[in-house]
Amino acid sequence: MVISVLNKRKPVVVVGIDLAGSPRRPTGLCLLRGLTAHTFIAFNDEDILRLVETARPMLVPIDAPLSLPNGRTSIHDRAGDHLRDCDRELLRRGIRFFPITLGPMRMLTARGLALKDKIEAMGYQPVECYPGGAQDVWSLPRQHQNRSGLLSGLRRLGIKGLNRTITGDELDAATAALVGRWLLLGKGCWLGGENGILLPSASTADQPESSNSELTHSRVARIVRSTARPSRAGSPGLSITPWSSKKKALPE
Repeated sequence: MVISVLNKRKPVVVVGIDLAGSPRRPTGLCLLRGLTAHTFIAFNDEDILRLVETARPMLVPIDAPLSLPNGRTSIHDRAGDHLRDCDRELLRRGIRFFPITLGPMRMLTARGLALKDKIEAMGYQPVECYPGGAQDVWSLPRQHQNRSGLLSGLRRLGIKGLNRTITGDELDAATAALVGRWLLLGKGCWLGGENGILLPSASTADQPESSNSELTHSRVARIVRSTARPSRAGSPGLSITPWSSKKKALPE
């Protein structure tokens, strides 16, 4: 599938989403332009979609299930498997996760599937990503274990712009965005095929990225053309205001 031409001098844009199951709970967002991150908190789908439309990303990694187990026609369908192929691969690798058919994961799955359809209808490419699994691959603590340690680890991996007031949801969104960028650099892998879960490749996990590792259009097209919908090059400017009034600063 043809992808619109990118200005080679412009950094590739990825939007990472740490989706909450309910719009009453905060969803973390990260606009990653090159290696510079801008993070936000949103609640409703409209604000999430507004960021996607404004940022015009090449890829939208989402921390939410975006597919169903074999034999199920909806998340409410009781027939079929509990686990997907990508879930079984997580088990094989010893990565902890919650099955999508249990408890609050059902609500998250329903919201994720609906958001995926909306983003695809806008002409962008959502992919499923698991920040906790990526953090395991990168040997970083998960945000509920050590938020300060995760912040430091993402900085070591090259991300700029993350400050001490960042929330755990925003850190997971930044993780998702970086995993998406690594896919475009040829350093990602799919668990369970290209409709499965995106993670960083373990073989490249100890290779922090330099700011010079920019992507050309031909390389991006080669990597994502089998799954991408037509996308648009990143453009500057956002109308969403970072949610910061209640953030607690992390120690240096």
